[in-house]
Amino acid sequence: MWLTDQQKIGVGLVSFGAFFILIGVILFFDAALLALGNILFTAGITLVIGPQKTFYFFARKQKIRGTVCFFLGMLLVFFKWAMVGMLVEMFGFLNLFGDFFPVILNFLRQLPFIGNVLSLPVISGILDKLAGSRQSAV
Repeated sequence: MWLTDQQKIGVGLVSFGAFFILIGVILFFDAALLALGNILFTAGITLVIGPQKTFYFFARKQKIRGTVCFFLGMLLVFFKWAMVGMLVEMFGFLNLFGDFFPVILNFLRQLPFIGNVLSLPVISGILDKLAGSRQSAV
């Protein structure tokens, strides 16, 4: 799978956005880092899948609750209500991107070292329940 230059930049922005959000949470919900992470994450998603597909993704009728919560949480973070904003944003994020968790889990299981750890019986069972993965009948 080849990525265009625009998509590579988008992946970088999403990565930096996730990093700044993580650092913002570690530093006791620093609003400036969380806001910067939110901006980078949203801009990166737009560059990875394109502006039109991003709009259609967030505007789908099935995802409207997640979209409202996600952007309301971002707005609360911008207004320095970092902890409440991140909770609302996390709820929206799970509603928006929760369908991708089984795909991400299967991808991580194919990686050399991480896949062995994630395939351990105890860890595998917990992650399958959290991600909502279904076991194949074959």
